[in-house]
Amino acid sequence: RRGPSQPDKAWRRLGAELGKSVVYQETNGETRVEIKESVRGQDIFIIQTIPRDVNTAVMELLIMAYALKTACARNIIGVIPYFPYSKQSKMRKRGSIVCKLLASMLAKAGLTHIITMDLHQKEIQGFFSFPVDNLRASPFLLQYIQEEIPNYRNAVIVAKSPDAAKRAQSYAERLRLGLAVIHGEAQCTELDMDDGRHSPPMVKNATVHPGLELPLMMAKEKPPITVVGDVGGRIAIIVDDIIDDVESFVAAAEILKERGAYKIYVMATHGILSAEAPRLIEESSVDEVVVTNTVPHEVQKLQCPKIKTVDISLILSEAIRRIHNGESMAYLFRNITVDD
Repeated sequence: RRGPSQPDKAWRRLGAELGKSVVYQETNGETRVEIKESVRGQDIFIIQTIPRDVNTAVMELLIMAYALKTACARNIIGVIPYFPYSKQSKMRKRGSIVCKLLASMLAKAGLTHIITMDLHQKEIQGFFSFPVDNLRASPFLLQYIQEEIPNYRNAVIVAKSPDAAKRAQSYAERLRLGLAVIHGEAQCTELDMDDGRHSPPMVKNATVHPGLELPLMMAKEKPPITVVGDVGGRIAIIVDDIIDDVESFVAAAEILKERGAYKIYVMATHGILSAEAPRLIEESSVDEVVVTNTVPHEVQKLQCPKIKTVDISLILSEAIRRIHNGESMAYLFRNITVDD
């Protein structure tokens, strides 16, 4: 296994012992993995959290999976609560779909199954040539809202962009709360002028048939920022799957404050909180940021007391137990909707 408290909790709940292995980096920067016991014919679960050094963590996972495959393990199951590179799952300009590349690499290394949580896009499951169990953190976050937010009945669930509206609607329906959507906020869009699609065509020594002229598309203009839904005198709960760069969340909190929300929570599954995120949250109108422990964020919590953690090791350990015993996973998806 790799990673701090969350994997420890998972295997302790199962009453199991950690397998004997050594993972380290040599002085030349190469990763070395040594399996210290026989794994022939066994089911092996590799718990790999993703710390700040993403690429080292990925290489550790690949090398350990390949070492186990070489040692004749029967099944090699990767428990990857936050799947790295999941944001790079769509084609952008002249880039590539890195998430698909990583899925192919994991299969080639020997993984036969993956347990993960709240994939950034559910379609990512189609990148894999083996089964993927995409668990959900929504039951834990909904429970937190009901038990830890005083007077949550006076809350409204907020989507900080139309893209997050389905997830927000799913939360609002199960909590019997109102829904608000922020529209017109600066989105992360493709810069058409920078990717060559508007560069002049090469017409030197060539004739262009007039019938091949494409119609000109009107440039997109962002509408002024509006909040669809009433947040005045309410608690605003912004929901999303990943909190990494927090500028958009901070901007959304300012807008909600202007519209009369008196307390603002941000809730998400994966608290990556990179760079200056803790400081920006501490200085913002956000009252509390609630994330699960899929990603280690102890340092960020020391920098920002507003960050709270929900433990999801229970569902990971139960998923491991059920897969090992060949039991149905349906119980873990009770009342889970497609939009979660």
